[in-house]
Amino acid sequence: MKAYFYSLYCVISKQKYKYIALSNLNLVIDLIKNKIEIYTDGSCNTKTKNGAWAAIILLGDRQETISGKATNTTNNRMELTAVIKSLEYVVHNKLTDETIQIYTDSQYVEKIPQRVNNLELTNYITKKGRELPNAELVKYFTSLLKELKVNLIKVKAHQKSGNTANYNREADMLCRNLVRNSS
Repeated sequence: MKAYFYSLYCVISKQKYKYIALSNLNLVIDLIKNKIEIYTDGSCNTKTKNGAWAAIILLGDRQETISGKATNTTNNRMELTAVIKSLEYVVHNKLTDETIQIYTDSQYVEKIPQRVNNLELTNYITKKGRELPNAELVKYFTSLLKELKVNLIKVKAHQKSGNTANYNREADMLCRNLVRNSS
């Protein structure tokens, strides 16, 4: 049996989706119900330098979780990687017309958009004449920000909540477990 993918043109929530393959139609239907919300976190064991990142991506009624591990890394690198990987997920699934709300507990990540102009003027070199830590990730992240409609929202880290879902805490626990299991 052959699998066929048909293209279609539709207008959803005043957003145009041209030629969406039916394989992505479920994602589009979920977007009718809501916007894209992403909760990210990164973690690193400073002694072993093993790290992990996680992102919980909410697409209407659907929830996708992505994560990964790294060695010889830092906490800031993992925080930034979580955001980048979640944006890559959005691009891969052709959801780039949507506004993306990214919730992060990382002040480092949240402040990068405010520093873009200065970073580009200095060619990502610090005042001491060294390359900015994580320069390649910061450059890639800023290029993604220029292509997509992203709102970065700073949240308090590790906040316990009552009866409501706390996706930031879920992402944090997933990261910590990944780091713990890689040591």
